[in-house]
Amino acid sequence: MNAHDHGLPQGTATGRHRRKLIVVVAITLSVVLVQVVGAVWSGSLALLADAGHMLSDAAGVSIALFASWIATRPATRRSTYGYQRAEVLAALANAIILVVIAVVILIEALRRFNTSPDIRSDVMIVTAVIGAVANLACLLILRGGQAESLNLRGAYLEVLGDLLGSVAVIIAAVVIATTGYLPADTLASIAIALMILPRAWSLLRDVINVLLESAPKGVDSEMIRSHILGVRGVVGVHDIHAWTITSGVPVFSAHVVVDGATLNAEGLDQVLDRLTHCLRDHFDTQHCTFQLEPAEHAIHESRQHA
Repeated sequence: MNAHDHGLPQGTATGRHRRKLIVVVAITLSVVLVQVVGAVWSGSLALLADAGHMLSDAAGVSIALFASWIATRPATRRSTYGYQRAEVLAALANAIILVVIAVVILIEALRRFNTSPDIRSDVMIVTAVIGAVANLACLLILRGGQAESLNLRGAYLEVLGDLLGSVAVIIAAVVIATTGYLPADTLASIAIALMILPRAWSLLRDVINVLLESAPKGVDSEMIRSHILGVRGVVGVHDIHAWTITSGVPVFSAHVVVDGATLNAEGLDQVLDRLTHCLRDHFDTQHCTFQLEPAEHAIHESRQHA
């Protein structure tokens, strides 16, 4: 028997912040154009690396926006959960893009290390400051939603990396302007690449956890078991499963053994309500599926989980 009135929530975490993502993409693409012009004008690899990183950010956020639109499509007989997991695949693509950008920057920086061309530090500074201001604005836009969605978190981390990258470019430009040490530009490029990789790994790890249907963060199966066993009328629970469809959409299922006095329509209905309220209040899980059964039913089952 399934808990009633607990379908999947309408709209995903990314979808709720779609306007923020659109604004961030517009700002980022504008800054990319400025940085490319500045990189060509100044001869700075670090500035070009930062522009490439920001372009990858814009592409990643655009993918997230497209995925959040796909995720609003209703479930079908074939896709019974709908298309909400498209957002997770977008986050996966985002992480891969970050890794590729970092590797390309490192290769070019190593190739250029001993052949640094003349660089206009004044153009570097002005362009990098414009990028830093734009990135700071994007961070403020995304800050409120980055804890709810993998895609927004990915975008937030990318913009944070861009801000740090712009700071690195500014520092390199100041060093070149004051000391004439041209390899500072290449070192800044390497620093930008090394800042990208840890963030890419963090995002990739979270995506893998979702795709492997690991329990959501902060959800412990034994803690859930103890809460369920504390519900009046429940004498046992097994086959506990908790996973995530996409960011902000945790789901849960379990086989719940009830006592004999509860094995009637009214008693089962009351137990379902208690169980659902328990999961909703303690674990913020809106979509719960419970199979209620008498103790003797266990001999007919092949358990997948204790």
